[in-house]
This record gives sequence, C-alpha cells and structure tokens, in this order.
Amino acid sequence: MDAAILIEGLVKRYGDLTAVDGLDLDVRRGECFGLLGPNGAGKTTTVEILEGLNDPTSGRVEVLGRTWTRQPDELRARIGVALQETKLFDRLTVEETLRTFVSFYSGRTLPVETLLAEMQLEEKRSTWVMKLSGGQRQRLAVALGLVGDPEVLFLDEPTTGLDPQSRRALWDTIASLRERGKTVVLTTHYMDEAERLCDRIAIVDRGKRIALGTPGELIDDIGGAHLVEVTTDPPLPPEAVADVRGVRNARVVGDGLALSIDEPHVALPALIARLAERRAQPTRLVSRTATLDDVFLTLTGRSLRED
Repeated sequence: MDAAILIEGLVKRYGDLTAVDGLDLDVRRGECFGLLGPNGAGKTTTVEILEGLNDPTSGRVEVLGRTWTRQPDELRARIGVALQETKLFDRLTVEETLRTFVSFYSGRTLPVETLLAEMQLEEKRSTWVMKLSGGQRQRLAVALGLVGDPEVLFLDEPTTGLDPQSRRALWDTIASLRERGKTVVLTTHYMDEAERLCDRIAIVDRGKRIALGTPGELIDDIGGAHLVEVTTDPPLPPEAVADVRGVRNARVVGDGLALSIDEPHVALPALIARLAERRAQPTRLVSRTATLDDVFLTLTGRSLRED
C-alpha cells in the first residue's frame, strides 16, 4: 500500500478533554478519504494535526512519508488546506487574492488563470471578496489551497452553510481533483456528501474510529442495503419480525422498528403476512435505501443529525 498519510495511536488532549482517542488511519495516494462524524467527534482536531497546525499529545503521524517535527518546510510546500472558514481581505479582488497567495511560494505554483478556470471564477476575477456569494467564497478558498499544486489537499467541512446548488458545484470540483490523482482528505457530517465523493470513509465518534471502509462496505456491514421502517398498533418487539424471510436484523428505532433487508420484493410481502398473523396494524411503513447515517445509528444508537 502506498500511503499518503499514516496515523497510529493518535491522541490529543485539552486538559481533561480527550478530543482524539487512540486513532489509527491510513490514507492511500490518489483517493478521496472521508472523515465522517458528528460535530465534536474529533475530525477537525485530527486534520489540524495532519496539517501541522496542532501538535499531538501522543501517537505517530506521517504525511507523504514525512513528519512535522523533522520536515515541516517540505511538508508545507506539498500540501494544500481549505479550512472550515477562511478569513480573507474583503477589498481585494478574486484575482488579487490569488496573486497574493502565489507570491508566498518560492517553488512551483499553478497559474492564476488555471485556478480561476478550475474553480469557475473567471467571471468574478475583478469582484471584491466581500461581494462573493458563500459558494464563490468557498471555491476561492479551495483555489487558494491549490496554489502550490499540492499532492495532498485537506478540506475541512467545505460545504457547511452552502445552498444545494453551491454544494453540488463544489462536489464537482472535488471529484475533478480526485480524477487528476490528487489525494483529498475531506471532513464532513453530511452523509450524502461522503457517499458521493469518498473512495473510503472512516466514521469517528468521540475521538475514536468506529468503522472504516468504502460506503458500500459500511452499509453492507449493518445487514442490508435497504431499510424498512415500520410502526404498528399494537407495537411489536424486534423478535416478532426478526425471523421473517429476507430480514437480516431488526431493532427498535423511535416508536417503531427498523429492519435491514437485502431484497425488498421478498421481505415486504413476508413482513405484511407476519403483521397480519400478529394482528398488528401497520400505521407507518417506509422502504428506503440504507445510508451512512443508518450505519452510525446502528453503531452508536444515535443519529449523526442529533449532534
């Protein structure tokens, strides 16, 4: 395995608070790797350590085979960073901002015209930063992270607060970076974003890694690619339907049950028949594709959205 990033036993404490608790991860070169978890899970702290902005309490961290203690200058030249919120000079234009950041580099940089084109900012080159929309500002932040043509790009919650159209435009940008062979590390608490963009995902909670794999692998691990949510009158316990044909597992969710299934056309008729046998009237029945939020719920007992 050709690892762009290697983390072993990473711990970060702030007094009595343990933000990262023995984290182990590897990120392969050329993949889009997602850190998925609720707010406060330790995602941003982990990325700040990888970016050299924060020091670990203990553990091993290597980026491109180097460490921040031994080769900080070399690493700074080979990574790019787009933070959750980037503070820029309001009365500089987009082009002036890019040229200012280019001047900070002594080595190779991407041409400003290339950056404007890639981030779809050509028509905004003469616009003050303060006049940009949220999506345009975030695309500019990504462009600044790409100025040095980095091998690894860190994107920390890049689409938080954006409208749906701006989010999808930024998704297209991130996908194009991956296609060009860039290694992208993305933190997010949006399930659809992680499923759409990431080759592999680590789900983190309270500073620990609780799952790792491709989106499909993580969903398969919970027992099925589809979910049936059913509420009945009177309520039934999970064991009443756990042995229904096509049901892989059943659990209580809210005031009803969630069933993991592989073949809806097999499981649904069998489920309806079982409810009739038990004289339980379905008051709500929904069949849908399982998501990463369902993975998190299965592993932790709560939803990503609750945090």
